[in-house]
Amino acid sequence: MISTTGFNTGAPARIGSGTDTVTLVEGATFCLSDRHGDVLHGKPHGLFFRDARVLSRWEMRVDGQVAESLSVESSEAFAAQFILRRAPRAGRADSTLLVVRERLIADGLRETISLHNLDRESTVVSLELHADADFADLFAIKEGRVSVGGADMAVSDGELVLRERGDQLRGLTVSATGHPVVLPGSLNWRVVVPPGERWQTEIVLQPTWANQKISTRFRRGEQVESSAPARKIEAWRDTATTVVTDHPALSQVLRQTESDLGALLMHDETGRGRPVVAAGAPWFMTLFGRDSLLTAWMALPLEVGLSVGTLQRLAGLQGRRVDPVTEEEPGRIMHEIRRGPASDDVLGGSIYYGSIDATPLFVMLLAECWRWGADEAAVRSLLPAADAALAWAERYGDRDGDGFVEYQRATDRGLLNQGWKDSFNGVNDAAGRTAEAPIALCEVQGYLYAALLGRAELAEAFGDQPTATRLRERAQALRAKFLEVFWLPQQGWYAIALDGRKCPADALTSNVGHCLWTGIATDEHVATIIERLSGPEMDTGFGLRTLATTMGAYNPMSYHNGSVWPHDTAIAVAGLLRYRHIPGAVPLAERLATGLLDAAEEFGGRLPELFCGFPRSQFRSPVPYPTSCSPQAWSSAAPLLLLRSFLGLEPDVPHRRLSVAAHLPAAWGRVALTDLRLGALTVHVEAEGETVKARGLPGDWQLVTISG
Repeated sequence: MISTTGFNTGAPARIGSGTDTVTLVEGATFCLSDRHGDVLHGKPHGLFFRDARVLSRWEMRVDGQVAESLSVESSEAFAAQFILRRAPRAGRADSTLLVVRERLIADGLRETISLHNLDRESTVVSLELHADADFADLFAIKEGRVSVGGADMAVSDGELVLRERGDQLRGLTVSATGHPVVLPGSLNWRVVVPPGERWQTEIVLQPTWANQKISTRFRRGEQVESSAPARKIEAWRDTATTVVTDHPALSQVLRQTESDLGALLMHDETGRGRPVVAAGAPWFMTLFGRDSLLTAWMALPLEVGLSVGTLQRLAGLQGRRVDPVTEEEPGRIMHEIRRGPASDDVLGGSIYYGSIDATPLFVMLLAECWRWGADEAAVRSLLPAADAALAWAERYGDRDGDGFVEYQRATDRGLLNQGWKDSFNGVNDAAGRTAEAPIALCEVQGYLYAALLGRAELAEAFGDQPTATRLRERAQALRAKFLEVFWLPQQGWYAIALDGRKCPADALTSNVGHCLWTGIATDEHVATIIERLSGPEMDTGFGLRTLATTMGAYNPMSYHNGSVWPHDTAIAVAGLLRYRHIPGAVPLAERLATGLLDAAEEFGGRLPELFCGFPRSQFRSPVPYPTSCSPQAWSSAAPLLLLRSFLGLEPDVPHRRLSVAAHLPAAWGRVALTDLRLGALTVHVEAEGETVKARGLPGDWQLVTISG
């Protein structure tokens, strides 16, 4: 019997999972370095703050050389220890000087460098740290178009001061203990470390904005375990549900899920209000409409407050006017926030609204929060935003009045594709031809269908039956037309989209799994879709491909045309288990989930944003996608959706009902959720196979268990 492992434990983990880049993340701040801890010129490394790189070089030299890397360890996503040794002296195989760089980030960076002399005589050490900053915009770094240049540097009161050239809005100050010699661009120590003893310096890198230092949320000398980031994640763990499972790989990935989601939590700059989750490191450390909404949905078994906070923040940023440059429209939920120096050039402003799916997903999540026991006053306060979102879908989303929601960018700056497959060639037909706008995506019609039903449920709950009836009629009309127009009877799947001529883009894609998740599909169609998704054309053995191998645009190394996205596979699994009564649905769901967990194990417990779609028969391990984000919010949350789906966990707090339809894979053994919060209730749910137990439900609650 495998020993049971708890979800809420902080076991040390190796960072990197085979890659040379180490990523540390805390809120919207992150740091990329090599495994020595160095931030190197010419690499997409750096310390990033408010979408700008405030440190582009941070190189340590010990006696003029790069220290040799032994290991990198971390127990949390925001801190790491780089364990190194001084390069052996000429003619010797071993070194007697251990060098440890302990790094912590939180709106800045703190690094403690320790020199441990393991020799029997004193050693002289020359230690240098070289610093520079280009203050480049995140987009420029991602796209490889950073110009060569550095910061204006000065030394002031023993600190190294780096400032942005030009308007000097951004800056960075570097201060250190141990009495370094500070020069423009470097800090230097020459020390003698006695035998068996240790010498240490602490360096603090503090971003500045308009010549004002930003609070770093850590203090000199404090232990990582007592720092503000550690306290934040402990508070997150204290409020989050505890999950216990007998399955070691699932246990490992769930521990990583909790740690990464906690590290990705962001508060607004005032520090007030509920947190939201950043989309992912390194390129998306900001609030995203689609990503943050889907992540919050998946994380509901852990914590409802994340969903409420996400909805409140997005409602506050909801579109109020028509602006073609940012694609803002009344009622539209934004796509992303950016605050880097090039945001206006890239997005037209700091907030960009070019997303077709965030707006219906907003309404879907609000209704789901209500079912999970969110505070009634909070839900009521968000109803006007939900109504504005549905009004946007009808007035602006449905561009031609055909009942479907479609998109077409307003200017040449906007995203060509505005669904989750938002790369320029992400939507195509079976022959590989890209679809021409305006484009109506199949999954977005499913989102709108579920949003209409969800808002109808809320209307009924709050005594507005006429609105409930009207919205249900609108949902059923949308579903009927969708089934008529999108279904491809010759192929046996839904078209990924209708193009600008209302012709179906007939590629077989993972998008159909989203149609199952929202319930817009019919049982008859699902029976055929299961057959299409079950073959090697779609199932890699490590998850579901975004595009079948038989399609013209298939490329297993592409971003959206043959790769595997963990969140996408998890949504497909949730969709299959929604139709668990259809033959083949449960076995396929189990196979896809098992493959995804096997991939997670290969990636060290942390699922990346995506990986290549090569078949498992070709390569024994999943092949990484080179620019994949990790940690990435909805990939981190995907295992939670798998867990919830196999449990069949569907609470209905307003009606005092908890439904559980467990179909747990045999390999998972026992799964238990303790401290599961459903409104004011805290319950315990335990399942194994199809057997379910629940404790903590009051007498006026109903436990509905569904098997078979």
